[in-house]
Amino acid sequence: MVRKEYVVEEITKLMGDLDLIRNIAIIAHVHHGKTTLTDSLLARAGLISKTVAGDALYTNYEAIEKDRRMTIKSAAISLGFTYKDKDYIINLIDTPGHVDFGGHVTRSMRAVDGVVLVVDPVEGIMPQTETVLRQSMKEKAKPVLFINKTDRLINELRLTPEQTMERLQKLISDVNHLIEQYAPIEYAEAWKVSVERGSVAIGSAYDKWAISKRSIEKTKISFKHVFELTAQDKQDELATVAPVDEAVLPMIIEHLPSPREAQKYRIPHLWHGDLESDAGKAMLGVDARAKTNGVIFGITYDQHSGEVAIARIFSGNVKKGLELTLSSNTNIRQRIQQVGIFMAAERVICDQIPAGNIAAIIGLKDPNVGDTLSEDNIEPFEQITHYSKPVVTKAIEAKDTRDTTKLIEALRELSKEDPTIVVRIDQDTGEHLVSGMGELHLEIIETKVRDEFKIPIISSEPIVVYQETIDKQAGPIEGKSPNRHSRFYIIVEPLPASVVAAMDEGTIREGKPKGQVAVDAMIKAGMDRPTAKGVVDVYNRNMLVDATKGVQYMNEVMELLIDGFEEAMKDGPLAREKVGGVKVSIVDATIHEDPVHRGPAQIIPAMRNGTYAALITAGVALLEPKQNFTINVPQEYMSNIITFIQGKRGQVNNITQDREQVSIVAKMPVSETIKGFANDLRGETQGRAIWYTEFAGYEKLPGDLQTTVVKQIRTRKGVPPEPPTAQQFME
Repeated sequence: MVRKEYVVEEITKLMGDLDLIRNIAIIAHVHHGKTTLTDSLLARAGLISKTVAGDALYTNYEAIEKDRRMTIKSAAISLGFTYKDKDYIINLIDTPGHVDFGGHVTRSMRAVDGVVLVVDPVEGIMPQTETVLRQSMKEKAKPVLFINKTDRLINELRLTPEQTMERLQKLISDVNHLIEQYAPIEYAEAWKVSVERGSVAIGSAYDKWAISKRSIEKTKISFKHVFELTAQDKQDELATVAPVDEAVLPMIIEHLPSPREAQKYRIPHLWHGDLESDAGKAMLGVDARAKTNGVIFGITYDQHSGEVAIARIFSGNVKKGLELTLSSNTNIRQRIQQVGIFMAAERVICDQIPAGNIAAIIGLKDPNVGDTLSEDNIEPFEQITHYSKPVVTKAIEAKDTRDTTKLIEALRELSKEDPTIVVRIDQDTGEHLVSGMGELHLEIIETKVRDEFKIPIISSEPIVVYQETIDKQAGPIEGKSPNRHSRFYIIVEPLPASVVAAMDEGTIREGKPKGQVAVDAMIKAGMDRPTAKGVVDVYNRNMLVDATKGVQYMNEVMELLIDGFEEAMKDGPLAREKVGGVKVSIVDATIHEDPVHRGPAQIIPAMRNGTYAALITAGVALLEPKQNFTINVPQEYMSNIITFIQGKRGQVNNITQDREQVSIVAKMPVSETIKGFANDLRGETQGRAIWYTEFAGYEKLPGDLQTTVVKQIRTRKGVPPEPPTAQQFME
């Protein structure tokens, strides 16, 4: 095995040759074999022994990942390979496959130019397969396909060679259908994977063998020979004559783009600044001699170095002493203390890292995922948008009150590393409310707090995160300041679905709209120009519009009005849950001329209470989160499962049958599945069910349940069980 220091030294020598660099991610549904495949590539690079590849799971370096044999966070590693007498660098990111950790996949896609999609041919295209491929397509990362666990078709399903080929061809066709559906239009055909073109490899990562068109041409091993050796369980012989790295590596190098090629089409897609500017030209050309620009796609915490920002560098050269600004705080220039590259668990210090590579940066104060790094304070890159939303919450508190400060800091670090974790303090109870993608996500957070940060904690049962919204217009409603000197007239109405979708996709950004680009994005989503120009704040999928004409002092109180609007959207009037999908318009106002009488204590309550009154007048409804479930069971249990789903207020959307196995796709409310679901489902099927979930958005809670659920939520939050009336906010 080669020393890592030597490997890193060799890699840093090659970083300047853009044509020899590949930035890739391994993506797949959970347990389809990403980390096992990564092990074989690491063994080829000399970082681990070939004998332990597949068992080492090297990029699952955290204790909790090793215990569960599951990837929980993305792990970056730089590998050096010789191919056709040239030395290549592959900057590889091994990503999670479980739906609860999909945010790591989303963030990693910003850093890479290509992906290796891994699929188990027995399970086929699963929900997360489609999700991760869609995420890669959105970031213009080109795919290749590795069909893993092919031996299962032969040894478990007992398929003939003809049936095996038929199954593999159908799987490739299914993947291409998804690529056609989600790829940028101009690449929908070119990016399809093909055995003939060499962008598909077939094998078993665990048994360390694989074949592709190129490897078959080189080794002269036919598919018939592969089938026979697999059927005879001669996997060791196969691994010798058809090693997995000999099939996958050429596929990565020949079919996935270099930074020089990829940034030409990725930069215009991800960055909406002036492409003719110096910064634009530098990033399009991956110019290492130009000013430095990049994007932070990950943050990890080191007990010695503090926060370490992981960034894709699009132009320039990051090195110690370089001063940069972050798009989240453009007023402060920050000096880099160290740069390095990640080798999974280890971070190795380098002198400098040029454009086209992935860098670990130490010394930045309070970096955030999605921050644009720049020397000259350029237009920020498009936001990194997470598809799933936190749907489950737990209240967590320190067992010993003396650990409360440590707990706050631990939760802050965890939410910086993974922005899909939402942490807030309940002002009434003092509890720390932690929201995540699901029960497993929250369980991992609790384990990390206890084991890594060494803080004993107490946690509540899971709580479902609801949302509040309206489906009709109301107003103008008057919102009065406590001293009655200022009055604001407010109209609320539902935002068009196209506008909400644009917010979810990130084309309409959170925060105060900046420039014509923001206005154009709103118009493109379906808003009329005057309204779009009047938008002063976008917050949690809601908008505040200044529709007033010639009102004195309006500009002077606008910041306070935004604060009041955000307070109302953060804690809705019905159940103190977040509001979503609402446009709040200020259509008129009377504002006191004396600044003393229009401070925060006057303007914020006027705006907040006026908005509450308008929402209640419109008729606030509760939205509940739902998940799509794919449940695979033997055919004999199908009727049991359908009855079970219907008993959970679920809706069966699709049923497919393959021999004796049935796959049922259903949509169910999260509230019906967070307690005892796994045990109940196993009980219905004698433990024979396998299921997967994905976030399916929010839908209106049935009217007959709303009153009960609202009372339960309000009681839990320590407020009167009966919701307030509009009149209470207008007095």
